[in-house]
Amino acid sequence: MSERRARVERKREMQKKRAANRGVTPTGRVQAPLRRKGPSPRWMLYLIFASLALGFLLIFINYLGVLPGGASNWYLLVGIVLLAVGFYVATKYR
Repeated sequence: MSERRARVERKREMQKKRAANRGVTPTGRVQAPLRRKGPSPRWMLYLIFASLALGFLLIFINYLGVLPGGASNWYLLVGIVLLAVGFYVATKYR
């Protein structure tokens, strides 16, 4: 009985080795090769800093009440959206 177990274990080990070489998981699923992405374009860095700076500046100026129409929730909302865009793009930067 132990000889049979040894054969089964050897067979499993060989399947694992073959699977590792082919990109197949031990469960038999084929995995697609990982696609490597290159570095981000240079404009992305400018977009990050511009949207963060404009969002902060818009919120700051809104609270000073200098913008046309005085302090408004719409200016605040646009500033927060610009900040969110800046943070989102920053997470995608490579």
